[in-house]
Amino acid sequence: MINDRKKPELLIPAGNLETLKTAVMYGADAIYIGGDMYGLRAKARNFSMDDMREGIAFAHNYDKKVYVTANITAHNQDLDGIRQYFKELMSFGKDRPDAFIISDPGVFTIAKEEAPETEIHISTQANNTNYATYRFWYNLGASRVVSARELSLDEIAELRREIPEDMEIETFVHGAMCIAYSGRCLLSNYFTGRDANLGECTHSCRWKYHIVEEKRPGEYLPIEENERGTYIFNSKDLCMIEYIPEIVKAGINSLKVEGRMKTALYVATVAGTYRRAIDDYFIDPKLYEENKPMYLEEVSKGVNRQFTTGFFFGKPNHKDQIYDSNTYEKAYTYLGTIIGGRDGMYYLEQKNKFSVGEEIEVIRPGSEAINVTVTRITDEEGNDMDSCPHPKQIIYIDLGIILYPYDILRRKELD
Repeated sequence: MINDRKKPELLIPAGNLETLKTAVMYGADAIYIGGDMYGLRAKARNFSMDDMREGIAFAHNYDKKVYVTANITAHNQDLDGIRQYFKELMSFGKDRPDAFIISDPGVFTIAKEEAPETEIHISTQANNTNYATYRFWYNLGASRVVSARELSLDEIAELRREIPEDMEIETFVHGAMCIAYSGRCLLSNYFTGRDANLGECTHSCRWKYHIVEEKRPGEYLPIEENERGTYIFNSKDLCMIEYIPEIVKAGINSLKVEGRMKTALYVATVAGTYRRAIDDYFIDPKLYEENKPMYLEEVSKGVNRQFTTGFFFGKPNHKDQIYDSNTYEKAYTYLGTIIGGRDGMYYLEQKNKFSVGEEIEVIRPGSEAINVTVTRITDEEGNDMDSCPHPKQIIYIDLGIILYPYDILRRKELD
């Protein structure tokens, strides 16, 4: 049994009520979400106030925490609205957020005024690269700081030694990497007028780029000479599931996963696998070592751009970039999540088409994937269907096994 440090929190993203509930059921200790405004994922579906209240109540019912992002770089015209936003969230009473994630000192000040008893976590957007910065925020009343993605594990360990014992370090361990310093992107605004620092990122770091010589306008030269051009800002995705012991030793309190725009399948896959890896390590480090290949295989089943360890073991190099494509690798397709049952059939909202006779997989919390064959599909009125071609259609299915709410259906894609 590992006794020298407390087991770290597993912090999972959710872009809507469905993924929040999935994160709770598949092992998250805490979930971070954004409302319709003031977070940095304006293109995510995000939460209405009613959904936020329902989601927080759901999480609290399972003794899980919910953190709400308010981490935009605010302008003058945002401040009055932000104040009202915090007031409305505080009106939730016992089901108010457990913490706010903030980067802007002005927003921080307003949060302290309107929600003095709520924890404040300082976003990675604040460029938190040294222990003096951590002490600064601690002295102002922050309980946690999210480390910049540019820090190594050695630097984080030094941070841990130099800050108060009760101050928490949160660190991204999985998901997409921004090209700009901890996400402070200027490309999106420059090219499209959509400000990434106000939540409207266009992911311009994933685009294909060429160079133009000043005196030769219109002559576009690939930066790496091949027929496909090159994606010079397109980092591989972060994955630290093979390094849980090193993360624990560094003194990180919260392991954060990126992906508020991802599906419930992604959330279930990543949350469930990191949950098992963390738990296995604290049961027995040998068990964790034995299962490491399985952990990596499982997280690879979520959409990704291949994997890197980022800055954790030193500065990245060319091996951490993808030069010939900006597309994701997609091993599995999300078919839907079981909602309930009726007369021996189980219903769900279809996410992608599948057919009678098709072989698919069922995943569920704390269990290995189950291979099944689709034996029957009906519409809401009980009419048999050969397949379900219409997105978001409510259907009933028989897979030959007992199903439970939050079971997720997925289909392996051909190599």
